[in-house]
Amino acid sequence: MTLEHSIRLFAGIMILLSLVLYYYVSPKWLLLTAFVGLNLIQSSFTHFCPAEMAFKKLFFSSEKKQ
Repeated sequence: MTLEHSIRLFAGIMILLSLVLYYYVSPKWLLLTAFVGLNLIQSSFTHFCPAEMAFKKLFFSSEKKQ
């Protein structure tokens, strides 16, 4: 799975998780949905994505495997 697909998957999971938490716990969890949506919008303009930086450090090394 590529880095871009991983970030899209993560964003989708976070949105669905926040909706489940909204339904079962508190309406305040919709703020997480708004945060993820705003982050997706700003990253499309600025090309800065905190999730991308974290995923690169945790899962995707810059070294090529031989």
